[in-house]
Amino acid sequence: MMDMLSMIKEQCVSKDNVLQISVDKILPNPFQPRKSFDGIALEEMSRSIKQYGVLQPITVRKISPTLYELIAGERRLRACKFAGLTKIPAIVVEMNDCDSAGAALVENLQREDLSFMEEAEAYNSLMALHGFTQEQIALRLGKSQSNIANKLRLLRLSDKVKRIVAENNLTERHARALLKLPDEGKQLEALKKVCDSSCNVSETEKIVENLLKEKTEKSPKRTAMLKDVRIFMNTINRAVSVMIESGINAESKQTEFEGYYEYVIKIPKNMM
Repeated sequence: MMDMLSMIKEQCVSKDNVLQISVDKILPNPFQPRKSFDGIALEEMSRSIKQYGVLQPITVRKISPTLYELIAGERRLRACKFAGLTKIPAIVVEMNDCDSAGAALVENLQREDLSFMEEAEAYNSLMALHGFTQEQIALRLGKSQSNIANKLRLLRLSDKVKRIVAENNLTERHARALLKLPDEGKQLEALKKVCDSSCNVSETEKIVENLLKEKTEKSPKRTAMLKDVRIFMNTINRAVSVMIESGINAESKQTEFEGYYEYVIKIPKNMM
């Protein structure tokens, strides 16, 4: 994948194939990993483009006789539109869906400003849409397989948890600590404490550890209580049996309901 991007740059120099293309004829890349764009940064870029022009052409591929699809340069294209320009310099290359998705991902990774969640979503997209394995992604991006796996694990978090993590600018290590908790409820409980107290990673891990201890401590108590209830039931049954063995015509009826047991014991008055 890295070699592919180098090849694109070489095409720009060797073939001089930079065209001025109407911004209205360029469709967005459906594989773009970035989900949000900094409005202030785009405004600054648009002012620069107005003054100096687009210094680095975007990269596109032709998808019909009149339309192109963006491969790399989403922010430059947006900034041009923001600046009111009608055309943008572009390099036209031949590329399939798989390589287009990979190029969009690599460009953003090289800039190192993709969020860790966007990066995880991009890896997942490469696997789901194009059948890549973790090992293949790692090889193409020059990363370790464990790095890819750790990113993908973040997608186990619910959308609500991921949104809160992003809104509060929590780090990847914060998010990974939450994965130790068994369900969304516990994760949200931990997140509230983390956000309310602006906890660092170490403090977050401690909160998670305490929540896990609470669960462990509560389980034996429930088991002990269940055993106690059975002891009480056996005691009642034994007491009724003793009365019957002593000649008392006692009767007992046990009924089990959804949330409780009901005992009805009848003892003749003339035996008391």
